[in-house]
Amino acid sequence: MTYIVTGAAGFIGSNLVEALNKRGIKDVIAVDELKPADKYRNLADLEIADYLDKSEFIEAFAKGKFGKVEAVFHEGACSDTMETDGKYMMANNYRYSIELLDICTEQKVPYLYASSAATYGGSDVFKESREFEKPLNVYGYSKFLFDQVVRQRFLQKKTTAQVVGFRYFNVYGPRESHKGRMASVAFHHYHQFLETQAVKLFGEYGGYAPGEQKRDFVSVEDVVKVNLFFQDHPEKSGIFNLGTGRAQPFNDVARSVINSLRSIEGESELPLSELVDERLIEYVAFPEALRGKYQSFTQADLTHLRAAGYQDDFLTVEQGVKKYMTWLSENSDFLAQPL
Repeated sequence: MTYIVTGAAGFIGSNLVEALNKRGIKDVIAVDELKPADKYRNLADLEIADYLDKSEFIEAFAKGKFGKVEAVFHEGACSDTMETDGKYMMANNYRYSIELLDICTEQKVPYLYASSAATYGGSDVFKESREFEKPLNVYGYSKFLFDQVVRQRFLQKKTTAQVVGFRYFNVYGPRESHKGRMASVAFHHYHQFLETQAVKLFGEYGGYAPGEQKRDFVSVEDVVKVNLFFQDHPEKSGIFNLGTGRAQPFNDVARSVINSLRSIEGESELPLSELVDERLIEYVAFPEALRGKYQSFTQADLTHLRAAGYQDDFLTVEQGVKKYMTWLSENSDFLAQPL
């Protein structure tokens, strides 16, 4: 059984390769672009059958080089929401995804791909429906436009194979250190606390008290579980939110990071009020450059996902961050300072 994972040396891609390995699957074709080269560390402890650069993969796949493919997990993309080169973003995230989908359709290969909650952008409703999709940057637009192609060309017609898109919310967890500034809040808080013994959060903004802006933070562990659930059910297609369905404040993330690290060092956990009083959490003025461009609240609507049959509980911030801090503390080989 051959599986293909694009973006395999990246964050979610490498976690999917690990999950496939745990199922006893080692016949994995890893596709990526090793820029930066340090991403290789995400694959070094995993088993794959072959590695191809993304520039050579499409042609090889179209020619049937890999034989019978069980599924393609398409995680490869430019995920930098600050990227301003629209030509590059659309070629990399949109056109490449279409070319890959066309091949999967022709060869009848299930196609499971990464979309993004960035498709909602300026919306305050996070439901998989066109009227709520208002991307605020070219990254979000590239993901939205491909979702539209999937809807119009495949989901509204009888398809030759499964097609599933996952709108990832704020994902955190192991194997993300290469992402630099785009790494999760939990990862950045980890480094801040080790370096300065304090975590900095935005102060009051948008009607929210200091540190109380809320996001749907989802563990990569749960992200992988949902991907594999759909791979196990090839009769199910669609575009689905992939978050926890809970919005939790940044204060919860900071508190969980600090208390998890204190616990590892044998120190007692502290409530938020004491963490603030002892200046272990500090609030800074909200940046002028982000005013009007910042999402103070996100929360995945899981109605569609639950209706598709996925019923497992999602880790809370407290549960997921504790597991993540333990992993970071035990896996220094994967760490790099945030850019």
